[in-house]
Amino acid sequence: METTLQMIQQDVHETHNCALNVSDMLTQCDMDNVARSTGCETILLTPVCANDCWSNQFRTFTSVCNNRKNPHWGASNTALARWLPARYEDGISLPLGWTPNRLHSGFPVPLVRQVSNTILRIPNMEVTSDIELSHLFMQWGQWIDHDMSLSPLAGSIETFDGGIDCESTCIQRDPCFPIKIPPNDTRRGSDRECMPFFQSAPACGSGNQGTKPRDPHTRQQINSITSFLDMNELYGSTDCLANSLRNQTNELGLMAVNQEFSDNGREYLPFSTILNNSCGSIGEGCDNGPENTPCFIAGDVRVNEQLGLLSFHTMFLREHNRIARELKTMNQHWNGDRIYHETRKILGAFQQIINHRDYVPRVIGPEATARYLPEYKGYDESVNPSIANVFSSAFRFGHLTVQPFLFRLDENFQDHPQFPSLPLHQVFLVPWRMIREGGADPIVRGLIGNPSKLQKQTMMMTDELREKLFEMVNHLGLDLGFLNMQRSRDHGIAGYNAWRKFCSLSQPKNKAELSDVLRNSELAEKFTELYGTPDNIDIWIGAISEPFVEGGRVGPLLACLLGQQFQKLRDGDRFWWENEGVFTQKQRQALAKISLSRIICDNTGIQQLPENAFQHNFFPEGYVQCNRIPTVNLEDWKERPEPNCGKIPKVPKASFSICDSSVKYTCERGFSMEGSDTIDCMRNKKWNRKPPRCSDSKGFQGKGMKDSGKGKGMEDNGKGKGMEDNGKGKGMEDNGKGKGMKDNRKGMKNKGRRN
Repeated sequence: METTLQMIQQDVHETHNCALNVSDMLTQCDMDNVARSTGCETILLTPVCANDCWSNQFRTFTSVCNNRKNPHWGASNTALARWLPARYEDGISLPLGWTPNRLHSGFPVPLVRQVSNTILRIPNMEVTSDIELSHLFMQWGQWIDHDMSLSPLAGSIETFDGGIDCESTCIQRDPCFPIKIPPNDTRRGSDRECMPFFQSAPACGSGNQGTKPRDPHTRQQINSITSFLDMNELYGSTDCLANSLRNQTNELGLMAVNQEFSDNGREYLPFSTILNNSCGSIGEGCDNGPENTPCFIAGDVRVNEQLGLLSFHTMFLREHNRIARELKTMNQHWNGDRIYHETRKILGAFQQIINHRDYVPRVIGPEATARYLPEYKGYDESVNPSIANVFSSAFRFGHLTVQPFLFRLDENFQDHPQFPSLPLHQVFLVPWRMIREGGADPIVRGLIGNPSKLQKQTMMMTDELREKLFEMVNHLGLDLGFLNMQRSRDHGIAGYNAWRKFCSLSQPKNKAELSDVLRNSELAEKFTELYGTPDNIDIWIGAISEPFVEGGRVGPLLACLLGQQFQKLRDGDRFWWENEGVFTQKQRQALAKISLSRIICDNTGIQQLPENAFQHNFFPEGYVQCNRIPTVNLEDWKERPEPNCGKIPKVPKASFSICDSSVKYTCERGFSMEGSDTIDCMRNKKWNRKPPRCSDSKGFQGKGMKDSGKGKGMEDNGKGKGMEDNGKGKGMEDNGKGKGMKDNRKGMKNKGRRN
């Protein structure tokens, strides 16, 4: 919508040499037509939410209507939340640092690359390991981050005014916000004074043009995935993508799997059917080599980013299919939809339990956990669970816990003799390495058997991330640190002291006070020389520099921001696993036995590991056999179809499911339903109507199962367009690859712009 209005304004300027703004040219009716034609109308309108037994069983894929009073709260493709007003140079959309030499709080903001060079730099071999936490702890952080937020890029790789390619220019013009390289930087040369950077797309109705004439709104950014902890990185955040990822050839409720390769009999994700994807290319001239494996497809476009993340996607795909098969065995009368959604609901609970019980307390410490995540009191519809813009920046603290290597270990948790550990920059966008180099097991053992990197004020970010990010596909490594800071400026996130005040913490005004907060005078001096005032310190770099809280892995500011977000995600989720009515009491008791170690046991060949997979132990100390790790008994999901009206009427060629006193039938493929699909048990213990009939569909002649049983599920259901529909394939910003998986016209050259 923003782009359309900008183009209208540009055309008027060029055609009529007129300086009128869009607001002076268009009526409200015109604006409404633009909103309708660009798709923004759907986001801006309030949907009508169903409220019946069936709609209350399972969350929608988009999470629209999770909150019935505010249906867009937490939904995909809506704006990130603002906990503090945005900080833009013009108060509307221009990021800090856009205008050269402009002062903020009396000082210019420094170049983000200069900050990275001064504060973050640490050679790969000088990292300190966290002897308490395994590298799996780091990997869970990225996995859960990809369940909460993804901001797509603007809709073009060129400027809307003049068609300037953002990849090759140092001109600042929406959507180009290039990162200038300091004069003394090793990356700077005669032909390169900046690195490309693309602004996040504005949310519908925000930015200079707004939604009404003469009514601009502060630029907001989109979260293209659902905010809730709902396992959307596995299932997707749109109906189209979710359906394309399912196995639709039978009524088993399974996820689609790879038809070409398996991992010692275990399943892999399906390949993307998008043409010309480059996930196998490892350099010039390699497009047709043996490593040229297509990209995998999943519910999140960042699935192929690096092998540790891909191993999580692989394990949870297998876990879905394992549980679905078990539920089908217990409930033969369930159709594929019921099995699929019940399994999805269970895996969502697993995600929530592991995260809030095992992960978050170790991050924010016991004091913040007691403050923000006390005993659960039930769903609160007044709580907005939408991911906050500041959280999307703050949660990147995990980048400081990444080791410079991807470790691969054998059955005895020793260096793998055939598949050695790799420098991190060699594992980005190379899914072929999992298929051709030992499968998921060596990677998962490496995550279990090695510690996370320990964040220290003098040892922040390794060169693998600060100098070589996506180097093998970009041919020029990016700097994750400067991307994080440039992104927070692009999003208009307030500075360090504003957030300290938000959290009722002191706001240092000078070097001495900052030195007290950081407990490090040398670091405080560096910040002062760079920023002039603590008010201007970018939120991410300031927050990660604070000393840890007792028992945590972040400082007090991050403990506050992360704690509040995870509290909102719990208390503002109508489908939170502990909320009354989501599961039965016995089901909740069974779910509480889940652990990440159990999921690893059930979905890999690893049969010996710590009971708490986040705890680092040197093998074999602290390792146990999988038969000693509790399992989740699904017996309480067995539906006993005997309501008060007695035996449920059977309908040939149909399955059924029960919700309270209602029974809903679904005809098999190739058969159409005659009559109402639902019968209700009345107070007089009689059915309110006759059950429906399932008859042969005209012209179908029962060929559906035959035609759909040829391994074409992914191809026929969505035509491989799922990646495009998930945030329009543009945004790999939170740990991804630039323009996502949609447009491969420029190969992987353009894929490494986001992280």
